[in-house]
Amino acid sequence: MGQTITVTSRVGSDDTVRIFDCNRSLTGMAIESYAALDETGAGRPPDVLARRLFDLGATQVTVYSSGVTVIAPEDRWAVLEPEVGHAIEHLFGYYGDDAGWAPDALRAIGVEPVFPPEPAGD
Repeated sequence: MGQTITVTSRVGSDDTVRIFDCNRSLTGMAIESYAALDETGAGRPPDVLARRLFDLGATQVTVYSSGVTVIAPEDRWAVLEPEVGHAIEHLFGYYGDDAGWAPDALRAIGVEPVFPPEPAGD
């Protein structure tokens, strides 16, 4: 559940840079720039996305409106580019193994999911 984001990618100004263009805005008018994992904040969508991208191997992430700029070692992009695209596409997913908010995805960013109680049987 949760609508996937349509993502296209292109090489940036340098072979270490990729720009991912999305079909929806991920931030307001503020530029969200992250140079390290510990700068990723408390849990807003760009914070969550940046944490996931750092976990994949990004070295810098900038999110502004519908664009995500990612810097990573040049030799990693062959593997990293589809993984980053997938992480962005499923940022707002809620269920299933590929969902951005699935229990394993939450645990990967240090959040232990809280499940609702089971209904009482009659």
